[in-house]
Amino acid sequence: MAHYKVDQDDWLTVYLKYLLAVFNFFFWMGGAAVMAVGVWTLVEKSGYLGVLASSTFAASAYILIFAGTLVMVTGFLGFSAVIREDRSCLSAYFCLLLAIFLVELVAGVLAHVYYQRLSEELRQHLTRTLAQNYRQPGAAEITASVDRLQQDFRCCGSNSSADWQHSTYILSPEAEGRRVPDSCCKTVVARCGRRAHPSNIYKVEGGCIAKLEQFLADHLLLMGAVGIGVACLQICGMILTCCLHRRVQLHLY
Repeated sequence: MAHYKVDQDDWLTVYLKYLLAVFNFFFWMGGAAVMAVGVWTLVEKSGYLGVLASSTFAASAYILIFAGTLVMVTGFLGFSAVIREDRSCLSAYFCLLLAIFLVELVAGVLAHVYYQRLSEELRQHLTRTLAQNYRQPGAAEITASVDRLQQDFRCCGSNSSADWQHSTYILSPEAEGRRVPDSCCKTVVARCGRRAHPSNIYKVEGGCIAKLEQFLADHLLLMGAVGIGVACLQICGMILTCCLHRRVQLHLY
């Protein structure tokens, strides 16, 4: 009877090791996905960050990159802990899983808070940016962000092309008679912004606020979904780690 119990205990330990090894594989892949989403946000979409009033969106992306990198490093530690059945490694692995979970929780809270105030921030800040900062000294980054925004989303102005009538740049001699910036044009050529006709500029397509708001909301949703998916994996991993740690401890006594 005692021999049967020992065999059963060994079988449970092996079973837990295999489960934790499989978990580690998916956990490592999840970490790669989290890091990829964060890097993609900063590299491919950084051109729009200059028109945002706060750095919360960028901060969420940096946190994802940090968490993804930590997940991948932790995955290797997890494989080592499973193979060696070392209690100290398993304890360290559990602590790292918990730390990553808390980091992702912070990123999720930041994304949620930012989503709640996204619309108001865009409506206030983008309109002011177009009117006061576009093509002004020291605002090269903002100017580039606005130009890319209007071209990528095929829009003109914050709410409509009429918003540019109050722009410091359009009212200045530097505009050379432009009624809108050249980036409002469907085909961008020098001084094409002088002709504010729907056939030439994005006049009937609407302003950029609604389109940028939808883009950011979709992106925050993607970041949240990836984070929640990895967080659920972590909870499973922490439970399995605790179970294996207990089995190893029982074997020692």
